[in-house]
Amino acid sequence: MLSNGWGRCYKTGATVLVALSVGLLGLNPDTVQARSPLASAQLATIATAQLPPEGRSMLALIHQGGPFRHDKDGVVFGNRERILPASARGYYREYTVRTPGERSRGARRIVCGGLEPAVPDDCFYTDDHYASFRRIVP
Repeated sequence: MLSNGWGRCYKTGATVLVALSVGLLGLNPDTVQARSPLASAQLATIATAQLPPEGRSMLALIHQGGPFRHDKDGVVFGNRERILPASARGYYREYTVRTPGERSRGARRIVCGGLEPAVPDDCFYTDDHYASFRRIVP
């Protein structure tokens, strides 16, 4: 590991930059790590059985190709938060997970990535409107 004297390593520069940001700026390490491109592959997981019933229903609908309740279900998700692994625009699509008693779409979503929407490569669940994600596993 080579250093240029400014805390950046040539081989793992992003990791050191995150570490310096956490140490020097007093940032929350959990937030910084979740947004680091190197950490995105290490997202927490949630088993399909642990999803709320509405989440399991939506996951089944995704694999069936719909029909979906909301117009925005199946639209491209831009991953502007950069929490999910980096992919080409159009790779991710978002779906509303209904929240009982909520009049609006609420904060819960499933975001799936793949070239064929009904056959996603990976799906992720958020219950806080994209502030965090968990990879959905069987």
